[in-house]
Amino acid sequence: MLEVRSPTHDDLVDHLVRTTPLQRGEAVRVVLDVLAYFDETAAEFVRRRHRELQSAGLTNAEIFERVRAELPHRAVAPPDLSERQLRRIVYG
Repeated sequence: MLEVRSPTHDDLVDHLVRTTPLQRGEAVRVVLDVLAYFDETAAEFVRRRHRELQSAGLTNAEIFERVRAELPHRAVAPPDLSERQLRRIVYG
């Protein structure tokens, strides 16, 4: 029977196991977490950061200013979004 496997990025996992104290299962989890992080869309990032910063007690004005400053430093920088566009992403 042919085993169907999802992509696991074995080369990267092997490298992490060789070069860090991570066990194979931990290395797989780290790789999958990093890939998920970079798959996050700009809208998902804005919503996530809004929740995180709101739970830290920041006001919306502070949150949107910080998120606007963080967005250009993402792996794939989205277009410059205004505060109004950020609000629409969060609140619809």
